[in-house]
Amino acid sequence: MIIQESRKFLESLGQQNRLNRNKMRNFAAAVLLSRVMKMIWMIAFLLLPLADLVYAGWHVWTLVPLPPLWRGLIIALGVGAFLSLFLSITRVIDSWPLPLARLVYDVSTSSVFVLLYVVMIFLALDLLRLVRVVPTSWMHHNGYTTIAITLTLFAVFVLGNIRYHHKVRAELHLTTAKQLSRPLRLVLLSDLHLGYHNPRHELARWVDMINREHPDAVLIAGDIIDGSLRPLLEERMADELRRIEAPVYACLGNHEYISGEPGAEQFYREAGITLLRDSAATLAGGDVVVIGRDDLSNRRRLSVADLSAKTDRNRFTILLDHQPYHLEKAEQAGIDFQLSGHTHRGQVWPISWITDALYECSWGSHQRGATRYYVSSGLGIWGGKYRIGTRSEYVVMEVEN
Repeated sequence: MIIQESRKFLESLGQQNRLNRNKMRNFAAAVLLSRVMKMIWMIAFLLLPLADLVYAGWHVWTLVPLPPLWRGLIIALGVGAFLSLFLSITRVIDSWPLPLARLVYDVSTSSVFVLLYVVMIFLALDLLRLVRVVPTSWMHHNGYTTIAITLTLFAVFVLGNIRYHHKVRAELHLTTAKQLSRPLRLVLLSDLHLGYHNPRHELARWVDMINREHPDAVLIAGDIIDGSLRPLLEERMADELRRIEAPVYACLGNHEYISGEPGAEQFYREAGITLLRDSAATLAGGDVVVIGRDDLSNRRRLSVADLSAKTDRNRFTILLDHQPYHLEKAEQAGIDFQLSGHTHRGQVWPISWITDALYECSWGSHQRGATRYYVSSGLGIWGGKYRIGTRSEYVVMEVEN
């Protein structure tokens, strides 16, 4: 009997070891696949811009009716502007004088969007040439085509910059059966991206806009910081944020992780912002609960269900979650309203088409069951300050019975 039981124990132990080995192999395979996919994406992001530069450079060389030296100079300036993007991304410019760093950031990030539209224009002309709508002569040493393309790009980006600086005031009215002692007015923001391209004087204008609304509270769904804390600290932007005449609550976004979340947390404290990091706070005398979920950058963040379980379901519940993935989780957890951002709705067309395809809701008001959502396209922006086919916005939300 003892021998049989020992044999069974050893067999079960062997089976357990085999299961553990299988789990380890599956885990290793998953890690390897993740690394391979990351490498593929990195190669794609490197090769695609390189192909675009070659394609655009070749067309500029064949189109512009100038001596070779001048054509080479134009191409070199374009390539140099684009490659300087790596100085901004790697934050080499953090050690440079602030005005120079700001100039390099603006030029390098703007070149991304300019390259996109240059490639789109040349692709359209090439397709029209193939179907014999555009004569071949239009594409070779042609001053008229060169001027037309230049003026088109100038107009598109000037208008895009004007549109960026025009902040759209969106209104949202919600009613709830949950008890409120009084109507509540909230200003909803996301993606301020304060940094080299959104300096203190720009932030001051935004703070004035917020104060004119006389909100009960301000809720920010992440990415207050762009990528580097340096310009925020040097320009003392925390002092400007302290001018907001209402309590401010925010969650972290992925750009707070890019800038370094310990420094971001310290900045939030100095700015008088209550950071909700997998935690909650109450508004309106306890009638409303605001949950701030940590960003997806933290793989160990709590689930929406776990966060919701810690709150009173009888209170109107608002979730701040920067990246609008898996919206069904808020619905399943009984959240009344979720505010997200992150997408910028692509910032410019046709990238807006891509974000619309990637997300269940990439911008605007949305509803699943009894849960309402708003995905903001952002008050600020990453990189070049252009809105083409999208908008910069802030939302004024009224909640009442």
